[in-house]
Amino acid sequence: MTAPPGLERILFTEEQVNQRIKEVAAEISAKYQGRDLKLIAVLKGAVFFLTALARAIEIPLKIDFLAISSFGSGAPGMVRIAKDLDHPIQDEDILLVEDIVDTGFTTRYLLQTLAGREPRSLGICTLLDRTARRIVQVPVDYRCFEIPDRFVVGCGLDFQQRYRNLGYIAVMDPEKC
Repeated sequence: MTAPPGLERILFTEEQVNQRIKEVAAEISAKYQGRDLKLIAVLKGAVFFLTALARAIEIPLKIDFLAISSFGSGAPGMVRIAKDLDHPIQDEDILLVEDIVDTGFTTRYLLQTLAGREPRSLGICTLLDRTARRIVQVPVDYRCFEIPDRFVVGCGLDFQQRYRNLGYIAVMDPEKC
């Protein structure tokens, strides 16, 4: 498979992505067996991963969504909730579903915000973990792939709203687009 113009190479094929999501979903299904699991995804990027993950999880579950937006001078982690959850999460088992955990600032903010709502448990599942850029340590419970410090697209990750729909993860060069 050849990557489209602007994409340097395919990092993980669609088959690799699907297989790893199934493996992580099996781990989650086993851990939360008999419990009331709710997946919470951050719009827009995590929607693709959430959908694939939810379909592969073999226990009943609920889903909800948050949307965040940056504000201020663009300092890392300066975000606010633009769309809040539709339902309370008190006394529920919550798994925050992320497309990518990068510096950790946004994830820390989301964890603090959700923890303040008194869930029974709170974990993180991410498609991609870019630990090379981590500034704030956050406890990632489930990760599909660890990636190098490169700009990636696909499976929900975008460049100027493009490439989200790719079924694979690709390294791209924004200067070539």
